[in-house]
Amino acid sequence: MGRYVLPKHIKELRFHLCQISEESKNTRLFIRKAYPILKKNNPYIPVLIREALGVSPMLWVRYEYGKEENLSLEGLSVKECKERVNSLLFGT
Repeated sequence: MGRYVLPKHIKELRFHLCQISEESKNTRLFIRKAYPILKKNNPYIPVLIREALGVSPMLWVRYEYGKEENLSLEGLSVKECKERVNSLLFGT
């Protein structure tokens, strides 16, 4: 899963997803694997998981000075979720 040590300019991560939909299934699996590592390596950065019926899976990243970016995780495999999240967080 990687180390997931976040850069200092990232202030918050928010995952939005549906708790039962098929389109959010792989995002839920990704979060189950990545969340413990994210929290262990970044204890002071909030990692929020927001569940609501019918919501498409997305990741919101809040940076310094209130700037935000989002990333759709809809229809991605667990591996693709990891790659897209890494791309947004680390520019890889």
